[in-house]
Amino acid sequence: MIEFHNVTKRFPGGHDALINVSMHLETGAMAFLTGHSGAGKSTLLKIISLIEKPTRGQALLNHINLNTVSRRQIPYIRRKIGFIFQDHQLLFDRPVFDNVAMPLTIQGYRHQEIAKRTRAALDKVGLLHKEKSMPITLSGGEQQRVGIARAVVHKPMLLLADEPTGNLDPVLSREIMQIFIDFHQVGVSVLVASHDLNLIAELQKPVLTLNRGQMIHNDLDYVPDFLA
Repeated sequence: MIEFHNVTKRFPGGHDALINVSMHLETGAMAFLTGHSGAGKSTLLKIISLIEKPTRGQALLNHINLNTVSRRQIPYIRRKIGFIFQDHQLLFDRPVFDNVAMPLTIQGYRHQEIAKRTRAALDKVGLLHKEKSMPITLSGGEQQRVGIARAVVHKPMLLLADEPTGNLDPVLSREIMQIFIDFHQVGVSVLVASHDLNLIAELQKPVLTLNRGQMIHNDLDYVPDFLA
């Protein structure tokens, strides 16, 4: 699914956000990406979602070399990815339904299919009753759920989330994380960047840890003794 081979990302000015990072997330797997602020978590997710490209090394998604993807190919690859942002990035001049439906509208789906998929996504995150509401009237947790519904409405094979619980209290954080686990349980690959180490420990999923751009811990490479 996701493969990084000695990936380095250097930004103008000489700052290395990632340094020789290697990892392999299997299809259908779920893992958490941790590390201090500025460790490189967001950069890693942006490379996977083709917002950034590596400076050196290879990044692959489903065996597609992301280093060499043309600008014309990017929208087609992104259709297989759902991205959840910490700050929701909702359109506050449009109701919840229109926010969630946007990826389908852009891709040219028929109105009936848009309505069906959008309401199914809202139902999945428990917000079907809010489809006509404006985002400004929703709580922070509800706004994040709208963002998740929008990310999954096109049925992606991969979900990426960048600090999705960063602004939420512990109860809401658990509820949001449970939504990701639910998607993982039906076969969606999930990679969540989070600094909430206590919550991550409770969920008992593999953990990748970055420190100053370097991968210092990688549960995905763990091999039990009896298989070694």
